[in-house]
Amino acid sequence: DIGDIIRGRDLYLGYDDEEKVRRKNLDNNLRRIFRNIYDNLINDLRNEHTKKEDAEKRYNDDKDKNYYQLREDWWTANRETVWKAITCGVKSGNNYFRATCGDNGEGKTGTKAKNNCRCKEKNGKDDADQVPTYFDYVPQFLR
Repeated sequence: DIGDIIRGRDLYLGYDDEEKVRRKNLDNNLRRIFRNIYDNLINDLRNEHTKKEDAEKRYNDDKDKNYYQLREDWWTANRETVWKAITCGVKSGNNYFRATCGDNGEGKTGTKAKNNCRCKEKNGKDDADQVPTYFDYVPQFLR
């Protein structure tokens, strides 16, 4: 899924040579994008030496320059926004395929995400603003 692709953990490498080339190009583009994010981060922190050193230590230990830790942190910070962007055009009546939302107020747990494929917040006050699943943190081969 998209989380695995962004984080560089996608196990699916393609079923034919053409798809394998596309996957390799995608991975190269993601490396370039995260290298730019890293370079911009380090540039922004140039006057804050302690934070800069911490960022360099956290993100620059990858020999192949894949920026896996930066990808992981980016996904953690942006997964909800990505889900909202993906589901913003969902037609009314469409449901997420698994019952992953919490209590619906009737004591029933595990309800389907009905509002733009999103769950209500835990306290129920705001309308449908939660990513309905954490499958992106389950290893891909177990899904």
